[in-house]
Amino acid sequence: MLVAPALVVVVVSVPADRVRPAAGVTALAWSAAAAAVATLVNLGAFTVKAAAEVPGVAHRFGLSYQTVVQDTAHQRWVPWLSAALLACGTVAAARVWRKHRRGWRFARRFAGTPGDGQVVLVDRTEIDAFAVPGRPGRIVVTTGMREALDDDQFAALVAHERAHLDAGHSRLMLVAELAGAVHPALRWVARRVSFLIERAADERAAGAVGDRRTVATAIAAAALAADRRPAADGPVRLSFARAVHPGAVPRRVAALLAPPPGRRRAWPVIVPVLLAAGSVVWTGEALYDLYELLVLAHHLAP
Repeated sequence: MLVAPALVVVVVSVPADRVRPAAGVTALAWSAAAAAVATLVNLGAFTVKAAAEVPGVAHRFGLSYQTVVQDTAHQRWVPWLSAALLACGTVAAARVWRKHRRGWRFARRFAGTPGDGQVVLVDRTEIDAFAVPGRPGRIVVTTGMREALDDDQFAALVAHERAHLDAGHSRLMLVAELAGAVHPALRWVARRVSFLIERAADERAAGAVGDRRTVATAIAAAALAADRRPAADGPVRLSFARAVHPGAVPRRVAALLAPPPGRRRAWPVIVPVLLAAGSVVWTGEALYDLYELLVLAHHLAP
């Protein structure tokens, strides 16, 4: 239950740069989510077993607590450690959820009225731009950002943010960060997902404007201008001007200045998906084992 997410990280870390961004971000985010859910379900199964080891609880449900205890008598600490890990993972996931909800509420403050167009220009000096998911989705750009870019660069920025909206990147980022909250090993995957999200939007923007160098110069100009001014107050995610992790902006610019990515092999994407699917299957077997144990404990109850 705890090893599969780590295997996903190990397998992805080697061929990560060979993954096509658009395909890689979807595969990584949902593979991490599946592995995280499998982890929670397994921890939940052991937590049920821990509860069934308590004589009062076992008596209430007509179970033989001795039978339940005997099943892991050689490792009595496993069920109780699982219960503690389940509580920690649940609390961490709830915190990530609340953080994203705060970010969305903050972003929607600038999304304009229903009659506005998709691009909303707000009068703020910060160098910032971000996509606001919803119906309809909006692209918020500060006047500070607009002044930092020429017309071609601004068109690249809008195409980049529109790519975030069209691909549902905010949802994928939430999924990846929830997975990272559940299992520490998956935090690396969440960081990788955040980078691939930006790379996927960069590539779509380059295709939309027809010039990779324009997108690269827009990113560089926005980042340099943002370094000279404070960021907006609030937990905005997927901001064009600022990298979520150090070194991401130079890597994005370098990738855009390089020749367009050619055909990529599919196996780096397929492997984490298969590992996540295997963790789900193993979880099903664990639940069935728990069911058989509880049935046996019921039959042997005094």
